[in-house]
Order: sequence, then structure tokens, then C-alpha cells
Amino acid sequence: MALELPTVLIIPSGIGCSLGGYAGDAIPAARLLAAASGCLITHPNVMNGASLYWSDPRVHYVEGYGLDHFLTGEFLLRPVRMQQVGLLLDAGLDKELRERHLQVAAACKASLGLNIGPVVTTEVPLEIQLHQASSGSSWGELATADALLKAGKELQDAGATAIAVVTRFPDVVEQGLLDAYLRGEGIDIFAGAEAIISHLLTRFLSLPCAHAPALSLLPLQEVIDPRSAAEELGHTFLPCVLVGLSRAPDLVKLKKEGLPSSFKAREFLSVAEVGALVAPEGALGSEAVLACLERNIPLIVVSNKNVLNVSSQALELKGGQFNDKNQVLYARNYVEAAGLILALRDGINIDSLYRPMSNILQIS
Repeated sequence: MALELPTVLIIPSGIGCSLGGYAGDAIPAARLLAAASGCLITHPNVMNGASLYWSDPRVHYVEGYGLDHFLTGEFLLRPVRMQQVGLLLDAGLDKELRERHLQVAAACKASLGLNIGPVVTTEVPLEIQLHQASSGSSWGELATADALLKAGKELQDAGATAIAVVTRFPDVVEQGLLDAYLRGEGIDIFAGAEAIISHLLTRFLSLPCAHAPALSLLPLQEVIDPRSAAEELGHTFLPCVLVGLSRAPDLVKLKKEGLPSSFKAREFLSVAEVGALVAPEGALGSEAVLACLERNIPLIVVSNKNVLNVSSQALELKGGQFNDKNQVLYARNYVEAAGLILALRDGINIDSLYRPMSNILQIS
């Protein structure tokens, strides 16, 4: 078997991706890419399926801010056997929602053997507001960010090495947006705000973090897209977050002078080892994608419809060959992307697999 080819998979939150814009519907693609690469680095939006999850030692669960800064070279990833997952609860949760989430934590400890605790509640409600940008993507506001960060620091000081956040989200959402999402035709209106919350904590604490929204139980929907169905299975979205964080790699911040000589390189993953980045066409403007292009890391652009329009054409990227800065490959779906990763992993010239095949360059 060829050596692992550490691969990054990005499917941004809240932009309505046809695959990955719903409740864990990107997990099969992540499993496939993990099998092809032997080592997949991806973010919670890809792996979170509410009550459903998939634990795979080849998959590294890295929050979006941490993933961006891993790819810019500011963080190393240190795989761990187990994290101490602190639980951060919004003071805005009512008694029933609070108890539901504490029961989930207890169940994950008892049934899955996860290391959970302590629990801290914010001093004041966090007051999340949801919005939709002119592009169609979702975003949000947090009225009391200081309270969130203070509670996170309390957990860190108490020994938590990763943080699961549960915040009260508004029950009143424009019905058309929610119905469209459940039919598989719209965006996840919660995802943009969720990303802001986890980004804030990760940036402030340099700990693995992920978020689960708390909502009142929605009425039964008789017609629902299978991609949204995982969200209808239980009272919370917390189980997948606790499982993902339980073995999320540590974020090790690089100092200007680098790592101490006592550190063993084999204990860490660095951006220098990344062999490919997989991202949706149209969503190529992220810090992660641009960092990989600057480092000549092959970019696999997958056709995956979404509301953004930062395309390879807009960035003037050439496909299938090295240009001044990068190598860009195109895949019609994640099955083709897995084939490209296997070729890169096994050292097969991608050009040799396509027809017509270009001639070998002759220098006169």
C-alpha cells in the first residue's frame, strides 16, 4: 500500500451545497476520501449528522478556524487518543432543553465511553440572531460574545481540552426558508451563526471546538429530503459533536522560533505533508483554498452546486496542469475526486489517465 496522502476536504457551512449542505450528508463522501487518502482532515460541517456520526481513525475533525490556520502554517495537528470534552451551555436554554443536553452528555459517557466534563453555563443568555446574506449564504450575530469566551476560558482552566457548545437558537425562522431546507432546496439557516461561534472560541482558546444548536422540538414533517432527515431523529444535535471532539487533534500553535527540539515530528501533522485539497466549485475564495494554492498543493475542484460564485474561472485557475502557482484538477463528483486522490497517492501521472494525452515537453 502506498504511503498516506493527507488530504483536506472542505465543504463550507451555510452555502447550500448540494452535497454537504444538510445533516451529515457529506459523511459518505468523507468516508470515501478517507479510504482513498489514508488520512483525511476535515471540519465539523462535513461530519456532523445530529444523532448520526461516523467515527474513523483516518478522519481528523478540525474546526474551521483551526483548519484555515493549519493550512497557513500557524498550527500543527497532534493526534490524540482521547480529549476531555468540556460542555458549554447557553444560559438562554430553558430547563427542559438544558436537561435534554445533559442527558445526551451522560449517554455518550455511559454508552460510548467518552470523556465529558466539566459543564459550564454562561453568565447571561448569548442571544443568537440569524441572517441571510445577499449571496444567499447564512450568517449570524452573537450579542454577548464576552460571556461565551469567559465560559470557554473557565472550561479550559478546569482541564477541558476540547469544547462542545450548545446555544439557544431562535425558534422563529422564516417558514419558507425552513421548508425549503427540509425539502432539500435551500440553505441551512443556522450554519453561518454556528461557524461564527466555534471560530470565536477556537481563535481565543486554540482548542478544538464545535457547536450544536438547541431548538424546541419541531412538528413532524411528513415529506422531507433524506439529506435533512438526520435532524428529525432526536431532541438535540449534540451527539455527533461529542463524538467528533472526543478524538479531535490538538491544535499546536507554532511560535516564531518554531517547535522545541524535544518535540518529535512524527507526533504532528503539518501543512507540508498535505497532498491535496478538495473543495466545491464556486466556493474557492476561502483562506484555506488560497493558502493551498500559494503552497502548490494540488486543488481538486468538485462540481457541488451552492449559492456562491467564487469559481476557478473567476480566480483564473488553469486545470489539469501546473501554472505559475498551482495545480488544479476537476472532478464531476466525489467519486471522481477519490480516483484522483488515489492516483496522486500512488504516484500516477494524472495526464496519463485522460485522452487526448498531452505530448512530453521537448526543450530545444
